[in-house]
Amino acid sequence: MHVPFLDLKTQYRQIEAELTPKLHEIMAAGAFIGGPEVEAFEAEFAAFCESPHCVGLNSGTDALRFALMAAGVGPGDEVITVPHTFIATTEAISQAGAVPVFVDVDPRTCTLDPARLEAAVTAKTRAVIPVHLYGQPADMDPILDIARRRNLLVVEDACQAHGALYKGRTAGCMGDVGCFSFYPGKNLGAFGDAGAAVTTDERLARRMRMLRDHGQRRKYFHDIEGYNGRLDAVQAAVLRLKLKRLAGWNQARRDNAACYARLLAGVPGVRAVGEADHSRSVYHLYVILVEDRDGLQQHLAQKDIGTGLHYPLPLHLQQAYAHRGFKKGDFPVTERTAETLLSLPMFAELTHEQIEYVVDSISEYMNDAR
Repeated sequence: MHVPFLDLKTQYRQIEAELTPKLHEIMAAGAFIGGPEVEAFEAEFAAFCESPHCVGLNSGTDALRFALMAAGVGPGDEVITVPHTFIATTEAISQAGAVPVFVDVDPRTCTLDPARLEAAVTAKTRAVIPVHLYGQPADMDPILDIARRRNLLVVEDACQAHGALYKGRTAGCMGDVGCFSFYPGKNLGAFGDAGAAVTTDERLARRMRMLRDHGQRRKYFHDIEGYNGRLDAVQAAVLRLKLKRLAGWNQARRDNAACYARLLAGVPGVRAVGEADHSRSVYHLYVILVEDRDGLQQHLAQKDIGTGLHYPLPLHLQQAYAHRGFKKGDFPVTERTAETLLSLPMFAELTHEQIEYVVDSISEYMNDAR
């Protein structure tokens, strides 16, 4: 049996009939940048997130970068985040002119450990970016409490958590700004790069709109130097159609995660990244932790099962940050996680028969290894 890591073709077939005439409409109108499709998506995604403002952008990276810049974070400032995330999180900090400061993650959820946060705050700290990793929200209440007491901006990296909940609140809508990626493989994915930021702060939203469009407050009137970070109409149209189906797709992922959990319970030496009691994950990824990760991954490849590694080398040990002088052992939970993690196939259309085949293949390898 073939089990892909991700299947975007099947998802596309669900929206093809409705999407094709919409794309023809956009092409006939010639409105490719901004316009009614983008405005409609911004309104609909803001409503989905229960937030008053949504700014459509070119990527999740732009969302993070513009959020920091709009709030005035820049040279001389420090921004706290985790080393267990995709580099876009820290790229945004550095490109805003600030310095990333790392805090280790909770071993159960792989999200920022609030117990370690306050010790990392200095006089230079301006913001904290909790990452809602794998579809699992970070433990936001203690993070927000520390941020309020220390007067810190909170920018939620919700790029993998579209529709996830923390104590009933929507991921991305608890801090000052929430940032989302619509990269094709995400729970809500475009047909290319796209992203958005949501906020309750009208001033920040207005500033981000200027930053995405060359610093213009209106055409050819530039209050600041900005960037080309706009969301295009084709991506907005795709996202609008998919957004209507997102709740159902997220529930299908949760059902698949429950199936994995039930079947993996009897497999020795395998632990799944946990869902915290306070959260409702949307399982962008289903990640397990095993000792012989590389051997298991090779075994699954031989069984025609796709897998992924999210992420095999922590950011503090990446060459890009060698100048910071980090060393192995600085963030032991992250490092241990990186050595043992393996992402299993996870998408809404995954069948329970496929999941059973994946788990049977894992069980075969783990039992042989014993």
